[in-house]
Parts: sequence; C-alpha cells; structure tokens
Amino acid sequence: MKLNQPRYKPLNGWLRGAVLGLITTIVATPPTHALIPYVYEPSPLELKGASLGIGRTAAQLLQLGQPKEAALLAALAVRLQPEDERLWSIFAEAQLRSDQLDAASHSLARAKELNPKKAGLWFAEASLALRDNRPADAVSLLIQGLELDPNNAGAYFDLGNARVMQANLQIALEAFEKASGLQPTFWEAVNNQGIVLFEMGKIKAAINRWRRVLQIKRNAEPMLALAAALNQINPGNTEALALANQALAENPNYVLPRHQKEQLWGERLRQATSHLLTNPNLRSAVERAEANADTNQ
Repeated sequence: MKLNQPRYKPLNGWLRGAVLGLITTIVATPPTHALIPYVYEPSPLELKGASLGIGRTAAQLLQLGQPKEAALLAALAVRLQPEDERLWSIFAEAQLRSDQLDAASHSLARAKELNPKKAGLWFAEASLALRDNRPADAVSLLIQGLELDPNNAGAYFDLGNARVMQANLQIALEAFEKASGLQPTFWEAVNNQGIVLFEMGKIKAAINRWRRVLQIKRNAEPMLALAAALNQINPGNTEALALANQALAENPNYVLPRHQKEQLWGERLRQATSHLLTNPNLRSAVERAEANADTNQ
C-alpha cells in the first residue's frame, strides 16, 4: 500500500523573505563570546582518597554477599589507583566469588607484583588453583606463602586438601593436624583428619576425630561420616541411624555421592556411607534428602 504524502502550503512572499533574512543573520553574525568548557582535574591525592573509599565500599559489598557489585566498584578503584595491591586484592576476591576465575588470577598476579611479601596473596592464588583442580600448583604457592606466614592455620588446611587431591594421605594428615594445632577450634581441619584416617583404614581413630568435631560443631558432614564409620563396625546400630537421620535432615546434599566426593570424601568413606543409607530404617530420610538435594550444584 502506498502511503499518502503530506501536503504543505507554500510560504507567502513577505513571510518567506523574513525567514530567509533571519537565517542569513544567524549564519553571518559571529558569536560575541566563545564558550570554553571547564573540566575539573582532581589531584593525585584526591584520586587516591577516592579510590580507597571505593575499595572500602567494594569490601563491604563482599561482606554483604554481593560479589558482582563489588567487582564493578573494585574495577573502578584499580583504574584510579593501579599501584595499590590492596585494591587488586579486593578486586581478585570479588572476581573469585563471582566465578570469574581467569580474571581473578590476573588480578592476584598484579597484586603479587606490587607486594610479593604479602603472604595472603600467595594463599589466595593457591585457593584459586585448588578450585581449578591444580593441586600441584596450590602446594607450591602455599609453601611459599607459609615461608612468609608460618602460623597460618587456613593455609595448612588448604595444604592438606591439596595433598588429599594428590592422594598423599600421610602428608595431608600432618597438614590438617598442624592446622588444628594452631587453631584448636578449627573443626574443619579435625573433620578432615577423620576423612584421611578412615581412608587409611584407621576407623577407630577416625571415629575419635569425628566425635571431637561434634563437641566443637554440630555439623551434618561429621555426623554422617561418623554414622558411616559406626555402622561399619556395628551395622544398624542405633547411634549410627540417629546421626544419619539428623545429618540428612540438616544437609540433604550429603545423600549425593557427587557432593561427598566434592568434599574430598575418599572411596572407602563413600562406600561405607552408601551401605549405611541402604538400611530400611533410613528409607524415608534418604527419600526426603534425595527430593531436597541440590542436584544442579
């Protein structure tokens, strides 16, 4: 369909002349004052202060669980003050929590260039290597970091995890024991001692570790691990069933062998847990856990 064209009446003579005269005047008359734009340029000291303020806000957003927003602010902070390794550290942490692993690695490398004596940067890069399933790199980074900060319990814990991933169980056990020695309430380190001991066939020692954990923290992981170990010694015992029921109710993800493996449970412990969960008295608890578990994690 062809659209109708609009119709315009021609300007009459005197109006046409007035318009043309006005156009000529506008074009021909130069401006009496040229407008010069003014742009404020902050001093280096002001930029530094602004970048640190933005960095603090980014760190606060991280504490509030908003890593993506924190990463955006941290990106601005490092552009304003690219020579401050603290800002790069915040940027890397925000990227890490946003699953931007390659970008986080770049930011950590930049921070280490600026301050290679900061142990936390080595430990952070090691954590990144562990997430990327590179235990050998993590071990190297952790050892170098521990030379700078030899009493860091968290670093020894990560070192133990890296050694477990390398199937070097005895050295892993020593690292976890070092971590809990430095920080006696570090229940995760004691829990992992139980995982390693069970895999080494030292079931009673593993049971003792998990009982010790539950005196510090009532957590689903040591509950279910202890239940599996107790059931291996005395199948169907009341304590094992009660612990398994409570563990699956608190964290149904532990019903999934994949989740157990992600938590570095060895094959022996996974098999013992699988055997425990076939007990008819746990059928309802297992079915509820399977229905509520996060199968997409």
